[in-house]
Amino acid sequence: MSDTAARRVGIVDSDKRDKSCTVSINYLVKHDKYGKYIRKRTKLHVHDENNTAKAGDRVEIVECRPISKTKSWTLVRVVEAAPGGEG
Repeated sequence: MSDTAARRVGIVDSDKRDKSCTVSINYLVKHDKYGKYIRKRTKLHVHDENNTAKAGDRVEIVECRPISKTKSWTLVRVVEAAPGGEG
């Protein structure tokens, strides 16, 4: 991973696949005509080599080479675990 690769922080939606998870990234976009901010979401398929991320976790991901047809992002670290995750 290079230092110039795109990095994002998002929430894990699904961790049911082996070595993969789905991360949603929420952001705001200003409407051109009306100026109102609109909530948008991007879902990314992320490579999770050690299956460390669980549903609801806030994670940091980085762009990488294509690993499969839909996976071009890799998990860097779990920023914040989901509440009530362990125990």
